[in-house]
Amino acid sequence: MSGYEALANAIITQAAKDFRAAYKRMKRFPNDGRAQEEVREITKFFCSQWFEMLSDVDGPTLLKKMKDEIDSGIVRKKER
Repeated sequence: MSGYEALANAIITQAAKDFRAAYKRMKRFPNDGRAQEEVREITKFFCSQWFEMLSDVDGPTLLKKMKDEIDSGIVRKKER
């Protein structure tokens, strides 16, 4: 893996971690404006041309999978 690929992977990995944290916070505290803004900004990144330059992965599909994982986890916790 080249340095460029490692950097691109690190950027995407950090964005995914940040998205998960902000999305979970937003689900838990729906009026949290900061969480809402973070989710919006990170969503823009995953849907951007820059993301397409960094990865062959489909950004919107990745976002949907992360949201689905988080939402299904929240549902399971509530069902207990």
